[in-house]
Amino acid sequence: MEEKMIRVAITQGDTNGVGYEVIFKTFSDPAMFELCTPIIYGSPKIAAYHRKALNLETNFSIINTAEEARDGRLNILTCFDEEIKVDLGQPSEEAGKAAYKALDRAMKDYRAGLFDVLVTAPINKATIQSPGFHFPGHTEYIETCVGDGNKALMILMNETLRVALVTTHLPIKEIAKAITKETIIEKASIFHKSLRRDFRISNPRIAVLSLNPHAGDNGLLGSEEQEIIKPAIDELEKNGIQAFGPYPADGFFGSNAYDHFDGVLAMYHDQGLAPFKTIALESGVNFTAGLPIIRTSPDHGTAYDIAGQGKADENSFRHAVYTAIDVFRNRQNYDEPLENPLPKLFHEKRDDSEKVRFAIPKAKDQFKKEEAKPKEEQADKTES
Repeated sequence: MEEKMIRVAITQGDTNGVGYEVIFKTFSDPAMFELCTPIIYGSPKIAAYHRKALNLETNFSIINTAEEARDGRLNILTCFDEEIKVDLGQPSEEAGKAAYKALDRAMKDYRAGLFDVLVTAPINKATIQSPGFHFPGHTEYIETCVGDGNKALMILMNETLRVALVTTHLPIKEIAKAITKETIIEKASIFHKSLRRDFRISNPRIAVLSLNPHAGDNGLLGSEEQEIIKPAIDELEKNGIQAFGPYPADGFFGSNAYDHFDGVLAMYHDQGLAPFKTIALESGVNFTAGLPIIRTSPDHGTAYDIAGQGKADENSFRHAVYTAIDVFRNRQNYDEPLENPLPKLFHEKRDDSEKVRFAIPKAKDQFKKEEAKPKEEQADKTES
């Protein structure tokens, strides 16, 4: 029996940004149609405008419902008939409205079971705000629409590094009070489940980063590590989750310590994303874990500064499509009844489990060593 082609829904994003450019460039490769059936939620008129402005030759078929999508073609689903002015490189309310209409239609079609996975092109978080969209980003909106009560977890990933966030789109001044033992346990538990189910890592190891510089330096630079983060890690271990830390973010990434772990749990947005984007370069992907829907996106924004110039690199978007397809297949394999245990063991990523499990000592052991030192030595260290 021939395997059914995976249907990939793609929302157009901000119509004044680089969304259509990276979409067209990705599907200019005929090999992509051997992997999936793409359905762009957007506007054929706007798509045609971008194609002409960029002098691209990618062909597409116009459809009115997702059921009409054909394999082997780039399908564009008409989400609205209104004329929308395209002003490349400029934020506008019209572009935000167009982005929302495409996203809203995709959510309705997902609930109707008309596609398998979702890849979202970048939006402008300010211009998309409306009575129907009052969220800080895609993640929170999708969680509300189709989460079925589940909590979402933002994971930034490439082939070697996965970074999840305890808090996402919060002002810096609000982060510390949002870090609680319960929140860390919740996010780490979602992360652990996703690593097993979505990435097929049988016994994942998660590094937990500190909140304060130098992991608080035994309380001198903050007490969250001792009072919140370490107790959360201890609780996770009791629950059978291999969690280690807390590790100071600068030394952790600077020494490539992430190579010893299957995932890294950062406390806040820039703590995780700044080093990730430096390491991942153009191959990073944003994956929304914890929800029934499989959703990915490129790890860049609207890129107004290069919109319409043909300079946008489609690599991150292409990897977002690849990741969505891989996760879809992994979930199928993970969820299907286990008739023969050997095939399942074969599919798991055994190479990840070969990493040196305890190459980096647990932070709690380091704390114990510090406590055992004479007070004079500790004082000398803190003065440096």
